[in-house]
Amino acid sequence: MKTAFITGSSRGIGKAIALRLASDGYRVILHGVNESNHIKNLKTEIEQNGGKADIVCADLCDLEATGVLCEKLENVDVLVLNASTQYRIPWQKITVKDCYEQLNCNFVSSMMLIQAVVSHMKDAGWGRIVTIGSVQEAKPHPDMLVYSASKAAQTNMMQSLSLQLAKDGITVNNVAPGVIYTDRNIEALSDPEYAKKVTDSIPVGFYGAPGDCAGIVSLLCSDEGRYITGQSIYVDGGKSVQ
Repeated sequence: MKTAFITGSSRGIGKAIALRLASDGYRVILHGVNESNHIKNLKTEIEQNGGKADIVCADLCDLEATGVLCEKLENVDVLVLNASTQYRIPWQKITVKDCYEQLNCNFVSSMMLIQAVVSHMKDAGWGRIVTIGSVQEAKPHPDMLVYSASKAAQTNMMQSLSLQLAKDGITVNNVAPGVIYTDRNIEALSDPEYAKKVTDSIPVGFYGAPGDCAGIVSLLCSDEGRYITGQSIYVDGGKSVQ
């Protein structure tokens, strides 16, 4: 049984991916900042459906905590880098602390985790790495400058590593969601005027659901996805091409 580690998997997109990969037959390692009820309930749900799940905790904004987590990881075959931190702040008001926290979580921790798991993948001659980006790589939000930039940096890293790891049987890809109805977006989308503005900007005319991102991740992590590497695939209802 192969093992899949999904960061930021207690809720939202990460939870949907964890459920899908568990149903695909992977042992999943769930991750959150702490062992919340959300993540414990997810572990129970997976196990009640015949799957196998474990929990690890770390704040990926804290690189020391990320380093400790890296030392604990063994024999990870699939790495899905979903965890991210997003601050909605006008660019003139961004502090250095705001910047570092987002860069640490969204980019530096991703690099550290890849470094931690890739040796096993090379030894096995098989591995899957999927970064979860954002439509903001193509359509940056004016009040999320660092978030957008960090996601673009992560995708650039993905493209570089896809070339370096291809000979080892490891594929590296990015999935870039658009507007997905998760906890992160509930407050903003509860404003009817803003919600209409958002849906009007999406060609298909509606938000995505977390599960809309899980299918493509499942494909990229499978043997059927072996010939796909170095790609950034938008799951955004067409928003990135407007």
